[in-house]
Amino acid sequence: MTCTVFTNARIIDPVALTDQPGCLVFEDGQIVEVLEGTPDTTDAEVFDCKGKCLAPGIIDIGVKVSEPGERHKESFRSAGMAAVAGGVTTIVTRPDTLPAIDTPETLEFVASRANEDAAVHVLPMAALTKGRDGREMTEIGFLQDAGAAAFTDCDRVVTDTKVYSRALTYAKSLGALVIGHVQEPVLSNGAAVTSGKFASLRGLPSVSAMAERMGLDRDISLLEMTGAKYHVDQITTARALPALERAKRNGLDITAGIGVHHLTLNEFDVADYRTFFKLKPPLRSEDDRQAVIQAVADGLIDIICSMHTPQDEESKRLPYEEAASGAVGLETLLPAALRLYHSDQIDLPRLFRALSLNPARRLGLDAGRLLPGAPADLIVFDPDAPFVLNRTTLKSKSKNTPFDGARMQGKVISTWVAGRNVTDAIH
Repeated sequence: MTCTVFTNARIIDPVALTDQPGCLVFEDGQIVEVLEGTPDTTDAEVFDCKGKCLAPGIIDIGVKVSEPGERHKESFRSAGMAAVAGGVTTIVTRPDTLPAIDTPETLEFVASRANEDAAVHVLPMAALTKGRDGREMTEIGFLQDAGAAAFTDCDRVVTDTKVYSRALTYAKSLGALVIGHVQEPVLSNGAAVTSGKFASLRGLPSVSAMAERMGLDRDISLLEMTGAKYHVDQITTARALPALERAKRNGLDITAGIGVHHLTLNEFDVADYRTFFKLKPPLRSEDDRQAVIQAVADGLIDIICSMHTPQDEESKRLPYEEAASGAVGLETLLPAALRLYHSDQIDLPRLFRALSLNPARRLGLDAGRLLPGAPADLIVFDPDAPFVLNRTTLKSKSKNTPFDGARMQGKVISTWVAGRNVTDAIH
């Protein structure tokens, strides 16, 4: 097989934390070497990056693909096309489908559909409890054997701590990763925004930012008891950060993520009751936003994800407090995250450590790095290319993005999965 050489590239290396010119060679779907000079390109296929950025493909944990049950919202084919357009080479899918992915048979169905229809790698997660009801744990061992990447009940908090502790203990014995949603469920019930003066002025049901801290404190206590491998899907408030820092310092096997919307938007974006800004957890204060940006830059929050949650028009065209939560994000994850780069808050290598390297490490993947032997899951992008987002052009079936009409910077030029340029698959 002919080797491929990327020349004239601006290499973004999240391992070495470097951003410098160079070239990259891959063959048979694997990276062979990364060089500062130009290698011999005889008999090689050459891709001229023209000075644009070359980085590991994004690994997005927590993507909702609505198969089975709600295929009209998002299918594996449409999610795959959105991922390619957004520079995402691996999507880690949530089990909050209809029915929930809580049996090996359902998981195998999903994996088969993904393999047939998606242009990118798909790693399905499975439910932690049957039906995501929090009463009885799933067959974690069988689901792991069937290919479950992790176990989560998504935004449904397991309130029965005995059930939760048993599930964590069992997951620990199998080395399985559990992903939790840390919001105190009773306080959070029915909330549409974060408590504060703005919520009061808008007359919307709200929840204190302390609900996140309370949920995290409980889960940290259970981790101390069980020793499980655990990832928080989203940390969005300043109040939760000291508890997370202590848990890491005390040696618990804990990592944390954050959705890109909470890094780039705040509670004031809800001003005109636009339901595309209704998320779970709700958008936070500007002080919280700045605190979590700093936590990502410092490495306290490990992973940035899209929390891609497709919703159809009918579920969003409702009064704010009645509308469904969530926003699509596969296609906008990179340009939204680049807002942090353009505002000089996070450099590109650290950004890709959170987008690519850290999710790969947490899931035990060889991807997310530009090293010999790593898979050639790569993206070429122009971080400075300006555009105005038009939601109707998104590849996702659902168009519920809060960035509709927003001025953004950063366009993907090409996406490569296992050494194959899949960009053409979306046209």
